[in-house]
Amino acid sequence: MRILFITDNFPPEVNAPATRTYEHAKEWVKLGAEVTVITCAPNFPQGKVYDGYKNNFRKVQYIDGIKVIRVWSYITSNAGFLKRTLDYLSFSFTAAFYGMFQKTEVIIATSPQFFTTWAGYFLSIVKRKPWIFELRDLWPESIVSVGAMSKGRLYHLLERIELFLYKKADQIIPNTEPFKSNLIARGVDPQKIDVIENGANLELFDPEIKVLELKSKLGFDDRPLVGYIGTHGMAHGLDFIVESIKSEKIDFVNFLFIGDGAEKPKVKALAEKYKLENVRFIDPIPKENIPEYLSIIDISLIPLRKSDTFKTVIPSKIYETCAMHIPILLGVKGEAERLIKKYDVGLCFEPENAQDFSEKIYRMVSDKVLYLRLEKNTRQLASDFNRKKMAFKMLELIKNTSKK
Repeated sequence: MRILFITDNFPPEVNAPATRTYEHAKEWVKLGAEVTVITCAPNFPQGKVYDGYKNNFRKVQYIDGIKVIRVWSYITSNAGFLKRTLDYLSFSFTAAFYGMFQKTEVIIATSPQFFTTWAGYFLSIVKRKPWIFELRDLWPESIVSVGAMSKGRLYHLLERIELFLYKKADQIIPNTEPFKSNLIARGVDPQKIDVIENGANLELFDPEIKVLELKSKLGFDDRPLVGYIGTHGMAHGLDFIVESIKSEKIDFVNFLFIGDGAEKPKVKALAEKYKLENVRFIDPIPKENIPEYLSIIDISLIPLRKSDTFKTVIPSKIYETCAMHIPILLGVKGEAERLIKKYDVGLCFEPENAQDFSEKIYRMVSDKVLYLRLEKNTRQLASDFNRKKMAFKMLELIKNTSKK
């Protein structure tokens, strides 16, 4: 079968949307599907086109059997609501235009970003094919939660469009059960909603890898290492983490922050201001190098801002961290916290509570019996959320939707 997938992010970008789409599409190709992905020039999160790429009007390449069509968009950094909206809208228009010339049996559009789904709906009308709304974030609600938008007229307009698209989609695939519950409570037909959780490709993560020399190369001593790998954005509250390291005098561990994003300059400047000798920041690393850096991390830090919206999300870092058998320090309430506690793979601190954050770190590094138990339990979570299983499950849904 032919699948047309529209996404704003795709490798070599290494964020969760890019990874999920690529790993699913690669498995679908192995299972006999013809997959075409329409995306833009890789630029996230810096808002700069990656070396070796150009912001062409149309460029075709093949990656692991996936036909990838990169189309032009207005590119800007992940900061500033109006510029980002123009970025998203431009991609939606060009994706919709070039999508009209692709043969397909079903269309998938993934959100965020939200405007990608506009292209999916438009193409479903033009091509008279069913379309699937892959829901990975409640937008515009998530924008309000980080303070980038208030609940004014624009918000309510976008919310009405959001509900319209949910109701027009032939199938909706959220990645958490709370997302499904949210949609049902707002009047969306539950019969067309099926949850496909995130996961990790276990073939990429070898917990036996230990690149110990990397730790000294980065300038760390033998103290336990707490690591964060991902976007340094408004939602993640990394400024709170740095403030807590200072206020709680957390000097019994080292901290490593890997990645980029709109908030990185601010967070890095804070660490420099406080002269935190146990904190290091490095630039984003290629996806294939992530296991090496995870191998030197003793505790995986996964925080988000304190917001009711984030109670419905499960950060994808959880799955990759568990694939490397690393215990988790989670600063997220709700669904993510329930998952961590269910599998007993980490400790949870109250989001934006510096004292609780400090106490939970200390407990993880001082209680060896606890640490070993958490480490052992990561194996089961990783197995249950093997990306191959999720890709197969989603392909079955896609096949059923294509027959509607």
